[in-house]
Amino acid sequence: MTNAAPPAAAVPGLAARAGAVRTSPVREILALTAHPEVISFAGGLPAPELFDADGIRRAYDRVLTEEPRRVLQYSATEGDPDLRQTVAERLARRGLPTRADDLLITTGSQQALTLLSATLVEPGDAVLVEDPTYLAALQCLGLAGARVVPVPTDEHGILPDRLAETVARERPRLLYLVPTFQNPTGRTLSAARRAAVARVAAEQGLWIVEDDPYGELRFQGTREPWIASFADAADRTVLLGSFSKIIAPGMRLGWLRAPAMLRRACVIAKQAADLHTSTVDQAAAARYLADADPDLHIARMCAAYRERRDALLDGLAWALPPGSSWNRPEGGMFVWARLPDGHDATALLPGVVEHDVAYVPGAPFFAGPPDPATLRLSFTTHPPVEITKGLTRLARAFGV
Repeated sequence: MTNAAPPAAAVPGLAARAGAVRTSPVREILALTAHPEVISFAGGLPAPELFDADGIRRAYDRVLTEEPRRVLQYSATEGDPDLRQTVAERLARRGLPTRADDLLITTGSQQALTLLSATLVEPGDAVLVEDPTYLAALQCLGLAGARVVPVPTDEHGILPDRLAETVARERPRLLYLVPTFQNPTGRTLSAARRAAVARVAAEQGLWIVEDDPYGELRFQGTREPWIASFADAADRTVLLGSFSKIIAPGMRLGWLRAPAMLRRACVIAKQAADLHTSTVDQAAAARYLADADPDLHIARMCAAYRERRDALLDGLAWALPPGSSWNRPEGGMFVWARLPDGHDATALLPGVVEHDVAYVPGAPFFAGPPDPATLRLSFTTHPPVEITKGLTRLARAFGV
């Protein structure tokens, strides 16, 4: 007679917050449109042919030749001193006095959002966002257990009076927003509205997370001041930036500028997450910014992106159903469009993909009730000829 082994106990389930976070439809659409014949307006991807691959290679070659022992070793959590100094100088030239010690280098600005969620948000805390807002921010805040509360917007961004009402009602911990060339809408908040947001934060007591990955991609118009530059909000604003749009996203480099108390907490959270961002990538970025002419490179990208934006805007009148509307962003990577009432951009997408073209439906970007007729179109990835070809396919898919 043999003794039967006891039945195995069930495997413990996932944490509740992990099951509550929705997947990214942008990533799912990118997987569907990975075939080379597809012209995709879905992903917010920089144009790969515009990467300064030669300049980046020279930067890596130089740091690996001159300082191999340093750049291949562990390094400080706060980040490469030369890179932080360079970022500080770039911010100061644009009107925001900054010291290297005010900055923390992160593994993409997405990690900065994760660090801030870990250091500022308790499960159940209210966090305010523009409606619609950056999808990955909704994912990050959801994983932290935040109660995400939408604030109404119009074609010029967040509405300060509605923000004040929502803050008074919800008593949030923080407000997250992308005030310049917002993802997904491409909208830019005016200086007057930025000042009003700063006043609300000062008077009612909340943190502001000002995410600025697109600010240097301006094609026309006048640069708006950072919210972090307003005296009312200087002690409670965290400014996030990224090298993904101006050098290359594959390097996964971003930065966080924050008041000392919060920055120290983020350093500890980062130590628990990854110890530090890649030493060699930081050193190469610092060398690239010192040796190359990044502003000239950015100007070339902006000129190319402006042509691509114009090609997209010129074709939407005949590519979208009659009665559609869209905005005209002064920079960034996205156009926000709306189909006529009764159209559902999500339901229409599978038929659109069958025509080897794609967009991102707007609904997933809303924290509140979504507008199903909205969609996001990225214009940066393809040259004008391909954009026109993609719009021809889009018109065919919509039957116009």
